[in-house]
Amino acid sequence: MIVDTVLGNVSELTPDERAATHIERVVLPLAALTKRVQRVTTDHGRELGIRLTGRADLREGDILVRDEGGLVVVAVEAADVLVIAPESIHQMGVVAHGLGNRHLQAQFFGPDEPIEGLAGHGGVMVIQYDHTAEHFLRQHGVRFLRTERAMEVPFRHAEHTH
Repeated sequence: MIVDTVLGNVSELTPDERAATHIERVVLPLAALTKRVQRVTTDHGRELGIRLTGRADLREGDILVRDEGGLVVVAVEAADVLVIAPESIHQMGVVAHGLGNRHLQAQFFGPDEPIEGLAGHGGVMVIQYDHTAEHFLRQHGVRFLRTERAMEVPFRHAEHTH
């Protein structure tokens, strides 16, 4: 079977609909969310081809197949990341400048996002693990946590030109 469109997201279903539906998962590494063409296997052994047209990246919970057997949805594999929680705007500026010069891809989450091990943060920056970034953070006394985290969307470079 070839999948060429995403049929919605499992988050759009009601709790009753989710409970009443058989769900197979395609577990993808974070980098695979940006691939338009790929061959995948569900956690039940069903093989699928994905050939997306005119679509943004895949996301956690995207529905690839809806049939009488239930749903096949995307699940994202946990990635090795650094969750950075600067203590001040000055420290955030130092981090943004230092890591921005390395062109590291980042995602940002506000103070409402619970991060186990970083209680009471005022917002965090998440990057894929990089040993030089870890060294930079230690050298500058920035609070951070190395952890495995399933990211909902892939990391992307910011659009810009020099």
